[in-house]
Amino acid sequence: MLYLLLALSAPFGLLYVPGELVQPGNATATADNIRASASLLRFGIASELIHQVIAVFVVLALYRLFKPVSDALSKQMVVFGALLSVPIVFVNVLNNVAALVLVSGADFLSVFEKRQLDALAYVFVRLHEEGITIASIFWGLWLLPFGTLVIRCGFIPRPLGVLLLVAGIGYLVNSFVALVLPEFSRSVSQFAGPLQFGELPIIVWLLVWGVRAPSGDAQPASNTSS
Repeated sequence: MLYLLLALSAPFGLLYVPGELVQPGNATATADNIRASASLLRFGIASELIHQVIAVFVVLALYRLFKPVSDALSKQMVVFGALLSVPIVFVNVLNNVAALVLVSGADFLSVFEKRQLDALAYVFVRLHEEGITIASIFWGLWLLPFGTLVIRCGFIPRPLGVLLLVAGIGYLVNSFVALVLPEFSRSVSQFAGPLQFGELPIIVWLLVWGVRAPSGDAQPASNTSS
């Protein structure tokens, strides 16, 4: 349920709000949109903070589930999925907060002209987008040990683990190209972007079927044969 809640809440702040407010290459239009819909951006900020808190509990639950399979891989999953990515998103939210301050019309901003404030607000919104790209690196990395654990565990279908690996690669390719080769980002995302949906089937499986361990696994260790 937590994983599903994470998947449902994340797109609002990460996709819907920027799509409604940000006009690529147009600082004035973007700043005017934020002025007119400041509450929408604030809800987007809240969405990012909430779904990252949920992500921590999701990763911890998965750690408890997969620790008997491989303690090392489970720890990697926690590091990439919570200890690194979550702080990046939390700090990155400050860029949107800065954009809100710049378009607020506060008295201390009167030394700037409107077009300067618009440009600065747009810079911070773009920095937020770049911050999400950096966080996406770790959203991809955490799926690699996660997928490997699913393949090894024996109580979740292996193809779901393969799809997680594919999704992780999709995140990594998209992020790498966006940061290093931005001129190819649009064309590459058309192919790598859909790979990220490989994360969705495991959510459905865990919600509907859950983990079905063999009955022998439920026996105390002292009663099992060596």
